Amino acid sequence: MAMMELLLKENVEHLGLRGDIVKVRAGYGRNYLIPKGLALMATRANVKLIERERQRLVKLAEAELAAAQSLGEKLSGATLTFQRKAGENGTLYGSVTSMDIAEALAAQQLEVDRRRIALKETIKALGEYEVPVKLHRDVVASVKVIVVSEAAAPAAAAAPATE
Repeated sequence: MAMMELLLKENVEHLGLRGDIVKVRAGYGRNYLIPKGLALMATRANVKLIERERQRLVKLAEAELAAAQSLGEKLSGATLTFQRKAGENGTLYGSVTSMDIAEALAAQQLEVDRRRIALKETIKALGEYEVPVKLHRDVVASVKVIVVSEAAAPAAAAAPATE
């Protein structure tokens, strides 16, 4: 099993943070990390380059954290209401997915990548749900999602409905 040392240019989940030197399998490094621009070979020149950029990276990380915290505060107060067709026992004929949630947030001028929405599985029943949104490795916001039946639409007319 051939291993190689790489210098991470970006944070890679379950591997390391920007600027870390990590050992990975050669195929993973050559075929994924390097072509995607996530890592460089850990040569002396590249290590020196990253050391010079470390100050810039620290400032960038602080700005990312501040932006994530700001968005997290806005998301914590967000409530999304979805109207879906449902059976008599409350089971939806469709489902509410992370894509639906991302689109509903975008309609409220809260831009969130759907991959950041940590929905374990799609919502397939009526009710209220707390959906976590991973904005940063240190910031996780929670969005309230309410799924109502289309038959109950007059009762939910007071709440803003998004689809």
